[in-house]
Amino acid sequence: MSLQGHDPEASSSSNMPKLSYQADLPTSTVEVTEKTYTQGNVNGKVGVNGPLESTISEKKKGAKIHDFCFGIPFGGFVLTGGVLGSILSRNLATLGTGVLFGGAVLAFSITSLKVWREGKSSFPFIIGQAVLAGTLLWKNFQTYSMTKKLFPSGLYTLVSAAMLLFYSYVVISGGNPPPKKLEPTAQAAL
Repeated sequence: MSLQGHDPEASSSSNMPKLSYQADLPTSTVEVTEKTYTQGNVNGKVGVNGPLESTISEKKKGAKIHDFCFGIPFGGFVLTGGVLGSILSRNLATLGTGVLFGGAVLAFSITSLKVWREGKSSFPFIIGQAVLAGTLLWKNFQTYSMTKKLFPSGLYTLVSAAMLLFYSYVVISGGNPPPKKLEPTAQAAL
């Protein structure tokens, strides 16, 4: 060990950046880990205190907003509209459609939220919500074409089209953004 606080043998290989790849992510992430040593003065002796690790990682790209942020309200809107439409019009088909589609969108959205919190991919649930929004768009557009009524079929057509465009955006941009990880408390104390 030299007086400058670093060992010539250790500096040749341990200070080199190391690349690693995590296979469980859908897109590749490159991490660069670099160890640096600090010179310290402990009890009158000059030496190396130990490695300080700094990590640089490339962020995973994703949508700016999560699918469940709009999916849960959309599912609630469809479900509530089906129940209220059934009560007001005394039509059981409206109740069936609202409960079936609204409940399914809500189930996909809530499951997507739970899976996302675990750090796993919620891509299948995003696709499921997009398929349901597309089906609702098609069904309500047919009803609107026959009746030419803006409420409720025209409104549902517009909202379903907007949601289908939103889900398309989420899919094209690579899915939900990853959850923010909390900093370890040991590094915060340094």
